[in-house]
Amino acid sequence: MRNHTPRTIALTIFFSILSFASVALAQDVALKNPLNSQFSSIPAFIAGALKALAMIALPIITLFLVISGFYFITAQGSQDKLQKAKLNFFYVIIGALLILGAWILATLIAGTVSQLTGR
Repeated sequence: MRNHTPRTIALTIFFSILSFASVALAQDVALKNPLNSQFSSIPAFIAGALKALAMIALPIITLFLVISGFYFITAQGSQDKLQKAKLNFFYVIIGALLILGAWILATLIAGTVSQLTGR
């Protein structure tokens, strides 16, 4: 029985992946998603995933805005608590801008790639 070294196994795996990739590229087949045909390309899938993330994050952002408002109300003039409320509000707004900005950017990139590839 032959002793297989890790190098031999790694080369076999590499060439197997390379041959499968070349066959897949030669067929020029679009990515088929069994769940939804709308997400048949990777940019469209990323844009859809980020849209879902934004839809899930919107109620959470609203909740944290309410909590931040609660911190402002309960500060009652205390500078320490007021500073905590301002910092919390700042972080909520920055998080909301990051999530919504990522969704908008991904949507723009997906639209641009779709126009360039003609799909």
